[in-house]
Amino acid sequence: MILFKELTYKNFLSTGNNPIIIDLNKSRSTLIVGTNGTGKSTILDAISFALFNKPHRNVKRGGLVNSVNGKACEVTIEFETAGHNWKVLRGIKPNKFEVYQDGNMIDQQTNVRDYQKFLEQNILKLNHKSFHQIVVLGSSSFIPFMQLKAWDRRDVIEDLLDIGVFSKMKTVLKQRNNIQKDLAKSSRISLDNQKDKIEYQKKHISQLENINKSAKMDFEEDIINAQNEMDSLKSKLDKYPLGLRGTLNSLRKVREGLQTEKGKHTHSMKELVSKAKFFEVNTACPTCTQEISENVKNSMLTDVRAQAQQTQKDIELNNIKYDETIETLEKVQDQISDMANINSQMSTQTDIMAKLANKQVKEVDIDAPAKELVDMTYDLIDIQDNLTEAEDQILYNNIASEMLKDTGIRTKIIKEYLPVMNNLINKYLQTLEFFVAFHLNENFEESIKSRHRDEFVYANFSEGEKMRIDLSLLFAWRQVAKMKNSTNTNLLILDETFDSSLDDEGTDNLMKILKTLEKGTNTFIISHKPDVLESKMEQKIQFVKKNNFSAIS
Repeated sequence: MILFKELTYKNFLSTGNNPIIIDLNKSRSTLIVGTNGTGKSTILDAISFALFNKPHRNVKRGGLVNSVNGKACEVTIEFETAGHNWKVLRGIKPNKFEVYQDGNMIDQQTNVRDYQKFLEQNILKLNHKSFHQIVVLGSSSFIPFMQLKAWDRRDVIEDLLDIGVFSKMKTVLKQRNNIQKDLAKSSRISLDNQKDKIEYQKKHISQLENINKSAKMDFEEDIINAQNEMDSLKSKLDKYPLGLRGTLNSLRKVREGLQTEKGKHTHSMKELVSKAKFFEVNTACPTCTQEISENVKNSMLTDVRAQAQQTQKDIELNNIKYDETIETLEKVQDQISDMANINSQMSTQTDIMAKLANKQVKEVDIDAPAKELVDMTYDLIDIQDNLTEAEDQILYNNIASEMLKDTGIRTKIIKEYLPVMNNLINKYLQTLEFFVAFHLNENFEESIKSRHRDEFVYANFSEGEKMRIDLSLLFAWRQVAKMKNSTNTNLLILDETFDSSLDDEGTDNLMKILKTLEKGTNTFIISHKPDVLESKMEQKIQFVKKNNFSAIS
């Protein structure tokens, strides 16, 4: 409950620099009177301006400053709620907006709108529209509940039932759901990208595995080729007979023997030629001078020729043997050279095989890419979990959003209170001796039936009947606010209500209702009829004009 205590204003509309102070909690009933233009209705504008930064009447902000002084416009209202004393100070020229809790100023928000929002939602728990349906019934700039649009009626009822939080929850839920949708969209994109990365990494690892496999195959092929080469060389070597080196030595001795024999034969041949020439040239012995006969000469020449022929045969036979030996010797030398070459190749091949035996296949690293693949897979799982969580949250939010729709939990709560509201409205209508059956549905559409069961709407009635309906709604809303302890206040202001559309009977009936209001409700009635109401009120405030400024006499 909001317990309004005191209102102070100066340089506000027709009020001058001398502040007007009104005790809002002094009396249960206060009559405010004054002639036209004395500022008796200024109390409404001052309260509305202090609390909501807008006057009760349609006056521009600049027009609120007293036109004579033109500055230092200030309005202060003090009240108690939720166990704390509060003071709101608002001013123009200079602009001021200060909220005090138990004497300490609340830190101001960077934005005035946020500060105002904090005041309405966290402290007052009441907005401008609801304030004027529960606290004020005025003839000026007042829009009765029945003349509000359907959504405005809903706002008022939600404030009354303290279920406006569901609207805020719906807004917050929508914002959160948008965040989750963005997160889900981002997660889907990340998921597709991560899958592509994993697929690429798998292909990369497969390529590396093929490279290593190819390297192993090449290595094994090198070993096989080296062994095959060694086997081939051994096979070639095995084809050569054993003891070639001995055979070579033997052949060399044969060659030397043949060379010696050839020398002997050649020497013998030379002696035989010389001997033949001797007998052919000489007729006598040069040593003994004995004459050589023809018979001896012929006999000796025949013998020499025979020896020469035999020596020539021996030389030719020696040459054949020598050539054969040389040919065989060269073949053996070639074989030995080939064997040496093969042995050299085998030695080289042995080194190659030894190196291959000690060599390790040079493989590219697969462990690091494989670890990266594992990490990518874990990241994929995390992204999938985030997506699942976001999608689950969206599902929950959609369910909650359905519950928070106008047709959801709010309508259910409203339906529960509608019979109470309708009963209260009809109770006050009867007190005001307006005998109709009034009914509001969950869409806040009215149905009004007369005693003859004829059905009407609000617009069908006269101004006086409309006033009775408006008053009944006002008192019904106050009762509901009290029941819910939501927007309940100790203040009720009726601005010229008794002067407009109510007849004497209606005025008496209204007074009956005011007398039945709970203790602690302070009613302020602004009227041009002091003679009718003064005797029925506990206190009177008379507004007058002094030096063209409003004042209390």
